[in-house]
Amino acid sequence: MLKNFRTVRFLLLLPLTFFAFGFRPPGNEEEKMQIIMVNTKNILSYLHYSPKPINDAYSKEVYKQYFESIDPTKTYFLQSDMDEFRKYETKLDDYLNTGDLTFYKLTVDKLSQRIDEIDTMTKDIFSKPINLEEDEILTLEPKLKNAPANKQQQYNEWRKYVKYNILQEIESLNRKSEKKKDDSTNEENSSKPKILSQDEKIKKATENVKDLLEEKFIRFRKRQKMDSFTVYMNAYTHIFDPHTNYYSPQGRKDFEMDFKGKIIGIGAVIKEKKGSLYIGTLSIGAPAWKTKQLTEGDKILKIKSTPDTEPVNVVDMLSGEAIKLIRGEKGTPITLTVQKKDGTIQEVTMNREEISIEDTFAKSIIVNASDKKYGLINLPKFNADFEDKDGRNASDDIKNEIIKLKEQNIQGIVLDLRGNSGGSLTEVGDIMGLFMDAGPYVQVKDGNGKITTLKNKNEAPIWNGPLVILQNELSASAAEILAGVMQDYGRAVIMGSPVSYGKGTVQVFVDLNRFLNTEEDFGSVKLTIQKYYRITGESTQRKGVSSDIPMKDIFSYAEIGEKYDDYALAWDKIPGTTFNKQNFLNIQALQKVSAERIAKNDNYKLLLEYAQWRENLGKEKTVPLSIQKYSGLMKQRKTEDDKFKILKTWENGLTFTMYPKDIEREKNDAAFKSKSEAWIKNLQKDLYLREAINIVEDWEVRS
Repeated sequence: MLKNFRTVRFLLLLPLTFFAFGFRPPGNEEEKMQIIMVNTKNILSYLHYSPKPINDAYSKEVYKQYFESIDPTKTYFLQSDMDEFRKYETKLDDYLNTGDLTFYKLTVDKLSQRIDEIDTMTKDIFSKPINLEEDEILTLEPKLKNAPANKQQQYNEWRKYVKYNILQEIESLNRKSEKKKDDSTNEENSSKPKILSQDEKIKKATENVKDLLEEKFIRFRKRQKMDSFTVYMNAYTHIFDPHTNYYSPQGRKDFEMDFKGKIIGIGAVIKEKKGSLYIGTLSIGAPAWKTKQLTEGDKILKIKSTPDTEPVNVVDMLSGEAIKLIRGEKGTPITLTVQKKDGTIQEVTMNREEISIEDTFAKSIIVNASDKKYGLINLPKFNADFEDKDGRNASDDIKNEIIKLKEQNIQGIVLDLRGNSGGSLTEVGDIMGLFMDAGPYVQVKDGNGKITTLKNKNEAPIWNGPLVILQNELSASAAEILAGVMQDYGRAVIMGSPVSYGKGTVQVFVDLNRFLNTEEDFGSVKLTIQKYYRITGESTQRKGVSSDIPMKDIFSYAEIGEKYDDYALAWDKIPGTTFNKQNFLNIQALQKVSAERIAKNDNYKLLLEYAQWRENLGKEKTVPLSIQKYSGLMKQRKTEDDKFKILKTWENGLTFTMYPKDIEREKNDAAFKSKSEAWIKNLQKDLYLREAINIVEDWEVRS
């Protein structure tokens, strides 16, 4: 849950007296990092909702978190490295207080050294015959492993890792071969596909893994120092709570672009392959597409970001760094030098434009069932643009989708919040106002215990009919507030996973520059400053929102949710606020008929069995590395998986109708058509949507 910085500025005024220290502009990048450390510590100590003491106990937690981030598989550092690092386990609190980079530089330099050595090791491994017949076992669970005792043991671990990846690649090639056979059998007059022999598969798989590892080490060497430093800083912030993070200047920009759902650029995906950059999918109508000179697969050689600068060679550049050069001010020119597939070199100049990230915006479709029409609205994020009055936000998008659906005479609406990780707090109230009259929708408590009730003031809802809200374990923050308040009022039926994610905290961005006498950007801290509560007084923190119609899914057996993070803030409760519950919804009747229907649904039972089976596979701690045993294991899994084949072909009986405008757009926008077809295909297999429509159909009869 993110709040507009301006709405909580008052929170930052009182503690500013604690930041009265001199400032000298940094002379180099290390000095900049030191300034970031000290100021981040001050922000955490004085402005966090529940600050922690910066002491030796805290230092030990940071130490543990840091190594889980940079060497989670325990394959990069040797035991001698870890012994050396252990001397600093209780000093990280002191280093944060003073901006001391001793430990950070030691670990980063050592990691860089080990990466170079491992790169050499893997090259040596690939230079020799790789024995896939040898009976070995690779330990997958890091908790069962220690750091390699010496370089020989490390070499052996990477040799096993290489074999494991080759075996996985062979299995992938086997699946592709089977698919080719099936496709050729099902197609009349099709030519017989070329099927690779076992030796050819081993050779191809080995080459693929070799290329993947080479690319992995290339990307590491190109990594910017600030990226590594951000990982280090977030080990410090994470101990306060999982949603308090340090963002580098570029990281903050990327977050805001995603939050607003728009970027300034050329509308082309930039792909990275074997150290080179290529043009990927082009957005229809965007600058790259409008030039008619760029094609997917063109190799990018140079980028000239402004008319007054020299072109930058990007052949050995990370895609993220190249994207920084491509993005810029709206309307400004940019020139790409590309190599076409025929080998010719071409310069292409275009002007940057605002590009909407459509996948972050609400969309809807008409659902046909029982000779009636219903509306499905999918909302991926509670996006908002606080700076641009003409920018898009979730509530306006939802409003527009409802209007479109009403024009089609729909009988009810399903609002899909599955996978919605949240966003703007204020959008919750505005969306609530589209479905019901004015009233409180959330309570917010700050670190001093002050409670504020936020209210929706809209008295003119545009949809008063049946409403079902779909959620799952990944529905978090703003999604939980909306589901919770609609449940509390009795305005909607909440169905899906038994509980949602359980994030009940509010964050705000605090710019480090705010406390420094400089225009240089030092990044920001996304800081937890408040907790929110339902209008009943119940916190969603750790516990989430319980569904009225609970249906487990593939995530229900996994450790997903706030309650699984050691550093998540605790659950609590405050007094409820006054609100008028609606009484027209007979939730008990809907629960009863739905429970009877679900109990008879064999596909649902099979899906849960599949979810448990899949989760158990993910918990396997070791894997065999001989090709015979690995192949036997894969055949066993395939036999078990065959039991669930019906889930891949089953359809829910619903049909879907797109809007005439979207049908017309598909004729000229191949990317949009592909996405629409994939969406509808998934909806046709959506067991939970089927039950949601059933509930909407039951609404008038039983409520």
